[in-house]
Amino acid sequence: MNDLITAAETVVDRCLAVRAGESVLVVADPDRLDIGRALHDCALRAGGDSVFAELPPRPERGTEPPPTIAAAFAACDVFLAPCLPSLSHTRARNAATERGARGATLPGVETEMFGRLMSADFDTMAARSARVAELLTEAGEARFTCPRGSDMRFDLGGRHGIPDDGDLTARAAFGNLPCGEGFISPAGGGGVLVAATVGHFGSADHEVRLTVEDGRLSEATGALGEALLEHLLVHGEDGRHLAELGVGTNDRARLGGNLLEPTLTIGSTTVVDAGRFLL
Repeated sequence: MNDLITAAETVVDRCLAVRAGESVLVVADPDRLDIGRALHDCALRAGGDSVFAELPPRPERGTEPPPTIAAAFAACDVFLAPCLPSLSHTRARNAATERGARGATLPGVETEMFGRLMSADFDTMAARSARVAELLTEAGEARFTCPRGSDMRFDLGGRHGIPDDGDLTARAAFGNLPCGEGFISPAGGGGVLVAATVGHFGSADHEVRLTVEDGRLSEATGALGEALLEHLLVHGEDGRHLAELGVGTNDRARLGGNLLEPTLTIGSTTVVDAGRFLL
């Protein structure tokens, strides 16, 4: 419970910097009511005029919230949304951002995860995120390897790294929480990634090998690999593009499944050595 309160205070006071008199909207689904209420209580303590809404998922509605919630997005100064389906890519959220509201979505976050990750040393994490983003911007290439057989190169030429340090205090700032990353959209890349986990599909019972050629996923083995490829192709071939290289900087994060002890080199700098973060 202490971690949950500390995490909520970090979000409200540091990440969003809620000020007295601001209109705050907190939207949570039934599985995340404790997170939502903690955020709502912290916003009230910060002097915000906070409103808390429970939003049960309904398949027939899709991802857009109902008109009442959309109207609340249109009227708020700050929004926080720990719920699924994610409200990140909705017209309601986008309209709020366009009119200057700042906020964060927390799709799929669990109470333990939220309390652990958002109670990290944010000063250290922010410095690491900035350094990783700087390296990604300066370097022309990054290489990822692991003993299981991963060997992947990323073309970073002409691209800029971005720190994900949880700072959403600027007007119209928007992001996902929990945070802790330096990331970039590569210009291209190729190689093989041997995976123990496959996104939201979870941990793999058997080895999953993802082959990338000319910046596109060309082959994925194993049941989860095939499911991933099918999922990516739902909206067309562009779903196979290599979209992001991200380097985690939150030292309270944990990886489910088997650790592969990866090594990542950005330019001439080794950032991760056999699973140990060096910056």
